[in-house]
Amino acid sequence: MSEKRFKNKKEAKFKVTPTKLISAVILFQLICLLRLAFCETTWEKPIAFIGLGVFMAFEIIYCYLIKRFMGGGGVLEISAFFLSGVGLFALAGTTPSAVLWQLFAFFIGVVFYVLFTLFLSNLDRVMRFKKYIIALAVLLLVLNLTLGKVIGGSQNWIRIGALSMQPSEFVKVAFVLVGATTLEKMQSSNHLTWFIVFFGVCMGSLAWMGDLGTACVFFATFLVLCFLRSGRLGTIILMVSGAVLGAGAMIIAKPYVARRFKVWRHVWENADGLGYQQTRTLIAIASGGLLGVGPGEGKLKGVVASTTDLMFGVVSEEWGLLLATLVLLIYFGWVVLAIKGSANAKSSFYAISAVAAACLLLFQAGLNVFGVTDIIPLTGITLPFVSKGGSSMIASWGLLSFLNFVPRLGEEK
Repeated sequence: MSEKRFKNKKEAKFKVTPTKLISAVILFQLICLLRLAFCETTWEKPIAFIGLGVFMAFEIIYCYLIKRFMGGGGVLEISAFFLSGVGLFALAGTTPSAVLWQLFAFFIGVVFYVLFTLFLSNLDRVMRFKKYIIALAVLLLVLNLTLGKVIGGSQNWIRIGALSMQPSEFVKVAFVLVGATTLEKMQSSNHLTWFIVFFGVCMGSLAWMGDLGTACVFFATFLVLCFLRSGRLGTIILMVSGAVLGAGAMIIAKPYVARRFKVWRHVWENADGLGYQQTRTLIAIASGGLLGVGPGEGKLKGVVASTTDLMFGVVSEEWGLLLATLVLLIYFGWVVLAIKGSANAKSSFYAISAVAAACLLLFQAGLNVFGVTDIIPLTGITLPFVSKGGSSMIASWGLLSFLNFVPRLGEEK
């Protein structure tokens, strides 16, 4: 009996709790803040430090409120705080003026996360609003097609004064919700028809915009949802074959996409041309080593899209490959937790949506990393929570809401 008590006491001692986790994150961020203090001084630097200080204070207050009024929890949010912090600290070393804008998007994202979690908590309400969510998503795509501006070869941005937004990012949240509700109510073929039509509208719109990266993310999520329904690999293979044909047509129709495929696996032969971004990213990752060259000391920050599409390279160069690897492990960890927790979810909707959302985030991160390292063609897609971009940040928090409804390890009760 005494041996059993000793074992339980030992396990409790080493249990990872939200309190221990947020303490470790804050300690790490304080070290990063100290390291940032020695980077090259700019007039914008004090603004960046104020923003980072507000961010860290918010983390502590949020976790305290969760523990005080919810009695525990917060592991999911803390992991997202860590990723968001990595992005903010990387921005502080490269473009300090962007920290406050990214912090503003972060706060909106957290508010969206809380409100959307409350909305998802009532499944009947979700089912009632499903059609309205589809209509809103289609409206966003229509606005993108009619008012969108071409930036970087893709017509996926809408500018309103000094602000810009990427509607397709928000459609990702609607896509997961619609897909999960469809599988929840599969006894009616009408539900499946709605989803297939919605999927077709999304893919057609993204193809017209020339946004290959986001189209790949949507298609991969669609495959996950279909596999969760049928469990048949044959069906998935057939769909992938059709997607390859569609991708071929898109490459022919969109010269911008074709150029990216042309340089794929030949970036060093075009180091000063089409392969410029990828070769510089590979050099940056190698030069960063395990611990990085230091914030603001990297060379990749001078390359176009360094803090958006190439953010993984910036993190690897200035903060080290160890930190960049930890970032990727968090996405993978969300998928593992979603799959393990799905067996005990309150309904199939929560199980399916959690797995689909986690896989979407992991697949998007994979496209970003594999693209900039020339493993696959460059897709021009952001690294969730880390890359600069308000639309991406807010949508990432929305997707994280789906993971709130499957049991998670390490939660304080």
